[in-house]
Amino acid sequence: MKTFKTADLCDDHSEQLQICSTVFQSYGKRTRFYGKIETVKVLEDNVLVLEAIESVAPGSVLVVDGEGSRQCALMGDRLAGIAASRGLSGVIIHGCVRDSGALAVLDLGILAVGTHPLKSKKEGKGERDTLLNFGGVTWRPGEYVYADRDGVVISKDPLL
Repeated sequence: MKTFKTADLCDDHSEQLQICSTVFQSYGKRTRFYGKIETVKVLEDNVLVLEAIESVAPGSVLVVDGEGSRQCALMGDRLAGIAASRGLSGVIIHGCVRDSGALAVLDLGILAVGTHPLKSKKEGKGERDTLLNFGGVTWRPGEYVYADRDGVVISKDPLL
């Protein structure tokens, strides 16, 4: 994975970047990751999250809009393990994760707003490959996201 800093990307490309205002915590072993955006929108149901993890291209970043819910986790060690084994670059969740100790050793970028021990529903409700809006930015499938300890930025075009 190429080395970059979101601060440097902002210095060099601020006019073409969206900067996410959501404060995420890092749960995966990778604290710096980037890739093409794939999207899922769900509320307290992770069936579509698993479907996306099993089908998106390696190197992608799955962005999950869980509406910021803190009522359950949308990903735990099983789904994160699948994501890591399939070569995803990272997963960004506007919601919670669980099994945080196990997530910390996976070679995967994992950002979420918090943790919650309860698993999600399994009803299959939600949307895939749709525009998402949270954190003051629009997440478009096919655009690029770059994340590190300083924050998360989005670009229409690849920067690395």
